[in-house]
Amino acid sequence: MKYKISNFKVSPKDDKNLYSLIQNKYHLHDFKYKILQRSIDARNKDKVFLLYKLMVETKEKVSGIDVSIYKDESIKMEYPIWKFSDRPIIVGFGPSGMLAALYLARCKAKPIILERGSKIEERKKRVKEFLENKKLTPNSNVQFGEGGAGTFSDGKLTTNLKDPLIQFILNEFYIHGAKEDILYDAKPHIGTDYLEIIVKNIRLEIESLGGEFYFDTKFDKVKEEKDTAIVYAKGDKEYTFKTRHILLGIGHSAKDTIRYLYNELGLSMEQKSFSMGVRIEHKREKIDYAQYGKFAKYLPAAYYKLASHNSSGRGVYTFCMCPGGYVLASQSDLGTIVVNGMSNNDRLGENSNSAILVDVKPSDYDKGNVLDGIDYQEKYEKLAFELSKDYRAPANLVKEFLENEVAHSLRSINTTYPHGLFFTDLNKCLPDFVIDNIKFGIQEFDKKLHGFNDPDAILIGIESRSSSPVRIIRDLNRKSSNPYIYPMGEGAGYAGGITSAALDGLKTAMKIINGESL
Repeated sequence: MKYKISNFKVSPKDDKNLYSLIQNKYHLHDFKYKILQRSIDARNKDKVFLLYKLMVETKEKVSGIDVSIYKDESIKMEYPIWKFSDRPIIVGFGPSGMLAALYLARCKAKPIILERGSKIEERKKRVKEFLENKKLTPNSNVQFGEGGAGTFSDGKLTTNLKDPLIQFILNEFYIHGAKEDILYDAKPHIGTDYLEIIVKNIRLEIESLGGEFYFDTKFDKVKEEKDTAIVYAKGDKEYTFKTRHILLGIGHSAKDTIRYLYNELGLSMEQKSFSMGVRIEHKREKIDYAQYGKFAKYLPAAYYKLASHNSSGRGVYTFCMCPGGYVLASQSDLGTIVVNGMSNNDRLGENSNSAILVDVKPSDYDKGNVLDGIDYQEKYEKLAFELSKDYRAPANLVKEFLENEVAHSLRSINTTYPHGLFFTDLNKCLPDFVIDNIKFGIQEFDKKLHGFNDPDAILIGIESRSSSPVRIIRDLNRKSSNPYIYPMGEGAGYAGGITSAALDGLKTAMKIINGESL
């Protein structure tokens, strides 16, 4: 018999003895168990505990207030055979493109994948060259290349979406190389070191099923011709492909492609809100202690997620928090500064960092063109670079920032940003309302997480690529105003992270195959 045990509380000090704890509480002799979910309850810093949901299989009877019969609710995926004469074209091999391509490959569609960046082995070399020597490759960097922007991140898989397909996606990441804990941790993450393995293994499976990859090959344009579309792409040579299914997962940084789609192809789009702000770096041990108190030494690096609204209703929040992580130079354009965060799976870096972001609304940037938000992003990314002109990031320390002064040097915290910092007034590279709300946020967040306003914490600008400023409009069949183009993922304005983008790509592929609402 299989039983489900809910609310099984364990002290962090005893977590390695889970089998014995189950055995002793339920007086069992012979059983197997599986972790269904694990979370950390740190509401009371004097009594932090791990909270488990478990499946226990045994011939013995298990009873208790939190015990019920286990029901397997995992989704059983089906793969209908591709019924169209043309092969689908997938533009971009980030999370949405990966899951769409994997599903279509299993349906024997033999997808063709166009990725402007390099495959992961070469991409890593180009990222390293930029981080160490400031030599940026515009089409293969932290934003572009196999795996998309999420490959160089913390690899967080949390999402507010409730969908049975999410467990399928997590399982695919596990099958392709992630650690098993992503299947049950309440706040799962992969880490850049494992993401590199996963994206390669997904590519290898797709290739084994007949899919074809064109790396360092940029989607150029599309033309309609006799009930089909002609896709033009440029790599080491020029390519053309005929298809009726273009799955567009270009990511939020493919601004040149968005401009082509709107200005030349005439795709229907709309403005949307996005966010801008800075990264904040703290000592990891201080964040760990603030979250877990005396239990910090028994638990992994601490995570936080904070948000507040001022009297005007403008939102300020933390985003992509990287426990034990690093601040990355993440630009895809020469002469700009863009920062982001990443961490490896073990999260053992000296610092923890997070974005502090402020809502940017269309009313803040609208000058009458749908693409004004992209221009707005670019304006401030260029201003950030012009302050140092050498990829040092504009920065300040929290104390001076709150007092409208500028720090002269680091104090008790060393930065992980690879190109060094340029201490300056951050008003010079961010809008006034963003600065004002970051100040408000820092002080509000400290009420929830004591020590957040550490005077020595480092603020590093600018973070401007958390989401896309435009949404490509699509109908219930997931088609754009061009009948052959299916926009999907974060760059099209339909996702906000690895898992939600992967889900959107998967659902787009399933919609094409099944032809029914999902």
